[in-house]
Amino acid sequence: MIAVYPGSFDPLHNGHVDVIERACAVFDTVVVAIFANAGKNALFDAETRVRLTRTAINRPNLEVVEGSGLLVDFARRLGAGVIIRGLRAVLDFDYEFQFALMNKRMAPDIETVFMLTRENHAYLSSTLIKELAGYRADVSALVPPPVAAALVEYFREK
Repeated sequence: MIAVYPGSFDPLHNGHVDVIERACAVFDTVVVAIFANAGKNALFDAETRVRLTRTAINRPNLEVVEGSGLLVDFARRLGAGVIIRGLRAVLDFDYEFQFALMNKRMAPDIETVFMLTRENHAYLSSTLIKELAGYRADVSALVPPPVAAALVEYFREK
């Protein structure tokens, strides 16, 4: 079965990596779909986020692509039967539950699977990591090495 794990992943952090690796252990193929989020100011362009994710995670059943359009339409084009969503806390569930119900209404044949983030990653968010990196804080324990290097380079130029 093909599963899609959508997100902006700006930047990819160890909580994302954990969900991706665990999903790869469950599903035949996991497609990480990197979408633009109009409500967020992207630090890295989509092409860079795809490259960083491919470099950070090496699994034979993992594909990393740029996503576009409505998620359920995108999933159908891939032949995916599952949408994966990571959950950190109750607030995530409330937000994700609304989207899961709407996706189910539009695509009854596609299931949403919620994967709980491991406890040691529950506090991570891309927003927090960007803020810390912007202050030149060491985020190398929070993100994969290629992402840490890209963040250092990005903020060195600022």
